Amino acid sequence: MMLEDEINVFTTMSFKPSISPITESDEELERLLSDPGVELPPLLPSIAFATGDLSFIPPDIRLDPSKTLEEQGGLTPDEQSIIRVRALEGLKQLRDNINIKPVTRNEDLRTIMSWACGTNLEGSYLQMMMEELAPGDRDLRSPDWNVQDFSADRKFTVAIVGAGMSGILAAYRLKQAGVNFVLFEKNDGTGGTWLENTYPGCRVDVSNHVYSYSFMQKHDWPHYHSTQDVLLNYFNDCATEFEIRDNIRFNTSVSAMTWDEDSSTWKLNILTSGTEEIFSCQAVISAVGQLNQPSYPAIPGIENFEGTSWHSARWNHDYDLDGKRVAVLGTGCSAVQFIPRVAKKAEQTTIFQRTPNWLMPRPQYQQSLPESLVWCFTHIPNYHNWFRLHLFWRSHEGLLSRLEIDETWEDPGDSSISAANHELGVLLRMYLESEFADRPDLLEKVTPTYTMGAKRFVIDDGLWAKTLHADNVELCTDPIVSISSSGITTESEGLKDFDAIIYGTGFKAADFLMPMTVTGRNGVNLHDQWDGDARAYLGIVAPNFPNLFFLYGPNTNIVINGSIIYFSECEVHYITQCLKHMLKNQLSSLDVKTDVHDKYNERIDEGNRRMAWGLSDVNSWYKNASGRTAQNWPFSLLEYWEQTREINSDDYNIV
Repeated sequence: MMLEDEINVFTTMSFKPSISPITESDEELERLLSDPGVELPPLLPSIAFATGDLSFIPPDIRLDPSKTLEEQGGLTPDEQSIIRVRALEGLKQLRDNINIKPVTRNEDLRTIMSWACGTNLEGSYLQMMMEELAPGDRDLRSPDWNVQDFSADRKFTVAIVGAGMSGILAAYRLKQAGVNFVLFEKNDGTGGTWLENTYPGCRVDVSNHVYSYSFMQKHDWPHYHSTQDVLLNYFNDCATEFEIRDNIRFNTSVSAMTWDEDSSTWKLNILTSGTEEIFSCQAVISAVGQLNQPSYPAIPGIENFEGTSWHSARWNHDYDLDGKRVAVLGTGCSAVQFIPRVAKKAEQTTIFQRTPNWLMPRPQYQQSLPESLVWCFTHIPNYHNWFRLHLFWRSHEGLLSRLEIDETWEDPGDSSISAANHELGVLLRMYLESEFADRPDLLEKVTPTYTMGAKRFVIDDGLWAKTLHADNVELCTDPIVSISSSGITTESEGLKDFDAIIYGTGFKAADFLMPMTVTGRNGVNLHDQWDGDARAYLGIVAPNFPNLFFLYGPNTNIVINGSIIYFSECEVHYITQCLKHMLKNQLSSLDVKTDVHDKYNERIDEGNRRMAWGLSDVNSWYKNASGRTAQNWPFSLLEYWEQTREINSDDYNIV
């Protein structure tokens, strides 16, 4: 995106939140602004943007980027008071429609954004942040080309596999570019993981104002972290708004894909309602994701259990938990969400924990948005955009620096890898100690002994400790030996009988594109080439598989910074640039060069080895069977944005 003088040259999306007029009195506005639920850092930027009056940006107050994770962005009480006074004047000006001239110059916008982020934004950082802001609800990441411009008569179809978050996004961008596409979805609806995971308590663990498309922002989320049904509705609404439903073939699975060199096409074996057929296309986008194949533990006798059992991703809503003895295997993110709901109903809940989690305290995790904040979203123009920018800025690098290894650090005995890592570990241990102060037996079980950040953090608002304190809940850390027809046998405690077993054991994240058979050039099988160790250039393309693109592919998972939707937007942008290059230059195929691919992955591996998850040998879904980190991106979000801006044709073998 080029920084033009006027920002109104960009495409405006049609799904635009409606803003209600301000009718409150001065006293009522003052009362609203005094409520602690109002986020102050986005307040003055949104008013300055709406009024065009940059004097609302106080030169004597600067947000400190090092304090972005603190409440109200680390603003002092005096600074908060000054902001409230200025905001009151701005809201009165908006209410009375006095001197309202919304910002149109990018230089003015840059000034406001720089204040909102506490740093002088320029270059790539400015462009990336402007895209996330989407000023005036403008879609700054829409394709800058259309197939009609240079290849209107060429037959070119793209197959997209999977109608989850990434698949919907890819379909929309292709539609914008005028590229013909068909989207295959094995389920009967859109939404992907938010369609399949319906376990009680299911919700997103990052703020939903960030977990949404930059160009399809929503200001009326009911919670800070929305539940599964709300997110499913959002993606369903997007699919409808994008007008892509006519391009989706539901209840259709893809079992195999084969590259035909002679015709430069992919042949897909698809199955719809028992009918098999071959579908031919010029390119394929895999949007099947990483977290869609339930993983079951390799425990002897698991198939012998005669009670009822299921995986959290395939929840059995017909089973009545009342009065039952229930075993839950796993204490990861999903398990911590559904276990409190199970424990409320079951007579006895026994939790089998292999490894304790680092808990990240977030008091508002399950809270509804306060009325004062909702008022800001519905009455202040573009407040939701600036609120999103504030969240993105404070989390875009997040705790990443605290997970980097400092070679000079001397471990004091807590498995820390740097001073910053040690400091945060101390704070998180203090949180655990406060939650389990009255139960030293539980505290010992829930306190991790591995490096902070080696596994994914689990967000907690105090419900986990409350659940483990319940009389009908037992936390068992005794290793499981086997599963029998009636229950579970552990090393020290012997057999425990259960009526039901629930597996909260995650997904086969490292089994990318499974169970599809993918055959590329010269009959090369993708899974044979990977041999259990999936790799891709930019996480998007692999050598010997021309015109095949991955979304949420190898090493595109983020750990503690940003939202996975950001990565998907970067990936889809790069893919559309590849397609543009092919169509504009009348190319049949793009196949990434092996040496480019290998050199890239060497750098990825080196980067991951310098992170907490790369150093630690604790069990984690971040790593594949060989112990390599196949999931995580170890660098900044800006770096990935920069790498996916344009295609370098020298990276590819071109036909």
